[in-house]
Amino acid sequence: MSRDVAMMNVQLTPTQMAVYYTEFAGKHIITNLSKQRWPAKTNQIIKTEQMTFKELNLTEPIQRSLTENGYNHPTEIQSQSIPSILAGKDILGCAQTGTGKTAAFAIPIIQRLSTAAMRKGKRAIRALVLTPTRELAIQVSQSFADYGKYTGLRQTVLFGGVSQGKQVTSLNSGVDILIATPGRLLDLMQQGYVNLAQLEVLVLDEADRMLDMGFVHDVKKVIAKVPVKRQTLFFSATMPVAIKKLANAILNNPVAVTVTPVSSTAKKISQMVHFVNKREKTDLLVHLLEDETIVRSLVFTRTKHGADKLVNQLSKTGIYAAAIHGNKSQNARQKALADFRDCRVRVLVATDIAARGIDIDDLQHVVNYELPNVPETYVHRIGRTGRAGLSGTAVSFCDADEMADLRSIQKLIGFNVPVGKAN
Repeated sequence: MSRDVAMMNVQLTPTQMAVYYTEFAGKHIITNLSKQRWPAKTNQIIKTEQMTFKELNLTEPIQRSLTENGYNHPTEIQSQSIPSILAGKDILGCAQTGTGKTAAFAIPIIQRLSTAAMRKGKRAIRALVLTPTRELAIQVSQSFADYGKYTGLRQTVLFGGVSQGKQVTSLNSGVDILIATPGRLLDLMQQGYVNLAQLEVLVLDEADRMLDMGFVHDVKKVIAKVPVKRQTLFFSATMPVAIKKLANAILNNPVAVTVTPVSSTAKKISQMVHFVNKREKTDLLVHLLEDETIVRSLVFTRTKHGADKLVNQLSKTGIYAAAIHGNKSQNARQKALADFRDCRVRVLVATDIAARGIDIDDLQHVVNYELPNVPETYVHRIGRTGRAGLSGTAVSFCDADEMADLRSIQKLIGFNVPVGKAN
């Protein structure tokens, strides 16, 4: 059977629709399939075979930076998204953490801007990426810096919790790409430091989390200030009704890309649950951490107070720990992350909002000290381990009051989490 015929015969689930790109005589063959449960204005999903970055027709400076960073093969969302973004299409992307989503939009944006004719005068903001948290904004900014190292593009990042002085200085010098949290961006726009009149590409990253954090009105205020004629890239780990409504309002005939539905967990993550009394959770955590093979552990609590309390309890037992949550200053949050990355702190205790921007290489251990009351959050939490094809372990503590939460999680992921044994 020929390659193109084989592609045509791929079986899809009832909820999927697709446009399959296959190369035949140097042209694209497009097959429209059924569409269900997607926003009304969406009419495509693109799926492609695994390829190398060289096959994506990227420029030499970008190829060089990717090679330096050890990237040879695009992930599924990258191979699906990059060609469409380079073609100027709007994107509706549904992908959970650890799928390579940032590179999926950063790489084509860098190529688009770096290959366009340079404008005279001060650099204007041509691409804007909105993120819900400071940590994620910094992470995205670093990705743009890495991939665009040899292109000559300038980018800066805006977030609250720190003085605006350095951010204003950077804006005044002229930037091509702006990464920002909604609050600080609107503040600087109102002060006249940010002009989006020449914007070409707008990215909404982690749109569902922005909705959860109450930023939807701020996002709409920003959108009202950008040109109507633009390319919009919309990424969300989940697609609740409110997110679909927002996507329909701002996207123009988007290409829909879906990778690993939120109900699924990475196959290489070993999951287990311990049933334990609430008052005994700290003792169980300390016991588990007696395993010296656990170099670092990311621990989730529901509240900021609970995170600080747990850090103090662990410190009394001699375990180096730090907390990261919304009440911490930006400098304190960045120091905690840096110490955790460099293994100066063994345990990082985090709340869900702060954790969205945590991207730690080779993190092998995650603990749900308290189960989340939103099932999808469980998937996001344990998705901090088992990234980029590596293995990981996710341990959950469940007390009597959390049994309903556990049942909801197990219904979402489709199986019962195995019961662990504390040796």
